[in-house]
Amino acid sequence: MVILEKTLGYLREALSNYHDRDDMSKSITHKILTNQFNGEGDFVKALSQLETNYLEHLLTYEIQHAMKSGDYQRVYELNEVYELL
Repeated sequence: MVILEKTLGYLREALSNYHDRDDMSKSITHKILTNQFNGEGDFVKALSQLETNYLEHLLTYEIQHAMKSGDYQRVYELNEVYELL
């Protein structure tokens, strides 16, 4: 559960950067905070197709940004979700 919380914590942090720009990031964050998922796979299964598409785009950018800044832990955690999308 600690790994899941850590991974989804990184995702929540990335999503928070977009809360002032769109409602989709807020909706996904709400889904993370109000559900207890048994793993990243369960989280991804709970996403709509629109949410999945949104996260694919967002995570592509966020992972590239983390790579450029040398934050490899962030790259790893965000990639955990991206691979399941």
